Amino acid sequence: QVQLVESGGGLVQAGGSLKLSCAPSSRTISSYTMGWFRQAPGKGREFVAMLHWSGGSRAYADSVKGRFTITRDNANNTVYLQMNSLKAEDTAVYYCAADGERLWSTNQYDYDYWGRGTQVTVSS
Repeated sequence: QVQLVESGGGLVQAGGSLKLSCAPSSRTISSYTMGWFRQAPGKGREFVAMLHWSGGSRAYADSVKGRFTITRDNANNTVYLQMNSLKAEDTAVYYCAADGERLWSTNQYDYDYWGRGTQVTVSS
């Protein structure tokens, strides 16, 4: 069983930036396709970004494209989500997820392991 631990959430003003981190408790980050999802109050969980296990491909939800960047640091065994130009509608709990089958999917049900989430609140 792989445990994922997110960090880096907080309160920020609109237009500001935050950087989320996610590290697995075991195995190396490059073993998985990694994803970030978020869930706003009263809404379902939605895809935000993903990074192919090879590190060669990235994908983003249209709502965050151009503002968010997913990266991986193999030396620190950590995946990051850099969030710039934050908007009030980005307020949500952000979850890190790992796909052990190395699919290339924006569907949350294709991800095997999940963190507990970190709260991001953007004030307008």
